Amino acid sequence: MLRRTTAALACSVTALALLATACGGEADQGALPAPGKTGEVTFWSFVKGSDKVAAAFNRSHPDIKVTFETVPSGQEYYSKLTNAVKAGTAPDVAVVEYPHLPEFAAQGKIEDLSGSLGPVVKERFPEAARQLVNLGDRTWAVPRDAAPLMMMYRKDFFTRHKIDVPTTWDAYRNMTEQVKKADPAARGGVLYTDNPGLLSALSWQAGGQWFSAGKDSWKVTVDDAPSKKVAAYWGDLARKDLVRPLSQLDPFWTSVQKGRTVAYVCASWCAGAHQATVPDQKGKWAVASVPTWDGKPASAMYGGSSFVIPKGADNSGAAAEFIKWITTDPEGMKAWVSSGTSSMFPADPKLVPVTKAAFATDYFGGQDIYSLMSRSYDAIRPGWTWGPVMGATNTAIVDQLPKVADGTVTLPGVLSTAEQATVAQMKQRGLTVTAP
Repeated sequence: MLRRTTAALACSVTALALLATACGGEADQGALPAPGKTGEVTFWSFVKGSDKVAAAFNRSHPDIKVTFETVPSGQEYYSKLTNAVKAGTAPDVAVVEYPHLPEFAAQGKIEDLSGSLGPVVKERFPEAARQLVNLGDRTWAVPRDAAPLMMMYRKDFFTRHKIDVPTTWDAYRNMTEQVKKADPAARGGVLYTDNPGLLSALSWQAGGQWFSAGKDSWKVTVDDAPSKKVAAYWGDLARKDLVRPLSQLDPFWTSVQKGRTVAYVCASWCAGAHQATVPDQKGKWAVASVPTWDGKPASAMYGGSSFVIPKGADNSGAAAEFIKWITTDPEGMKAWVSSGTSSMFPADPKLVPVTKAAFATDYFGGQDIYSLMSRSYDAIRPGWTWGPVMGATNTAIVDQLPKVADGTVTLPGVLSTAEQATVAQMKQRGLTVTAP
């Protein structure tokens, strides 16, 4: 099958609402007959377990051969995927994290899946997941996992020092004060200096909405009132040395290993990462719901990924079959978690029993962490939209985060700077931005 032309890449849209008619007036992808579901499929992913998933699919689908190619994570990967689409050498299936999806859709780099996989997304996934892949009344990806917020804490430390597990952010502040008083070397939280994901998730949880798409324009409110409240709160905790500014990988994990971090906010995937990284602290840690501002359930996502068919894919029919299997089939989900250390939370709630059964509970003292994850997933605030230039937004935040740690800038000021950089980048790309 000849590769489609990449001329459509030259077009862009001014809002997600216009994605349905974007890119040169091509025929509605949802109306096209489904291509044959046989042949070869090239699969790009940096997600752990992708090789096992491809192998398992091949064993159960003799008419389709999936060739897996590992790729680097982060911005290097997205640049690689963009260049492959431009060059006409794109894979048939690729992973795209939720924050990056609007940019790829708006720039015409991925196929419209409304006809092929849109019904699957509508049937299998709740609003919390659908809102991230349905853009401009079209479906552009299929969710793989959700990443609902949760809190990790050293149960033995809390018990020994008679510290209550916080359920509100006011109580969380009190907890951090108690931790520092009990052990001057320990802290009850972390402000990551190299990752904007947690800040955006906590803003989302508080009711912030950084982006909204109108009929022909965008509104950008990265520094809206809920987000500034979150930023002021965490900035104050850092200024008072109640949480420790650290890089997300190291020295963060070193601080956990040495007992210098005894609580931190993370997401569902952290349970597996924590268990794998600090195996000698088995039985000492527990998981709790993330605190909220008013004590009522509220959550958001910190991470999560989806699968797309890049523009120019050779075999979109077989690619769609592969994507459906790895996101909604129990056997596909078993392949994802076959290592036994993943705490992946499926975006499809029907598959939670599969991942729950694969994750040993002894590290967390037999605690049913998947029930907690499910409650957090159900409590995700609706209405969040990722922006069309999240690479620029995130870069602007990350560039400033180390300065928060040394007191050069304030965390609310970082959001204002990021908003300015985002608006400038959007206008540079020809997008219309209206005042909030």
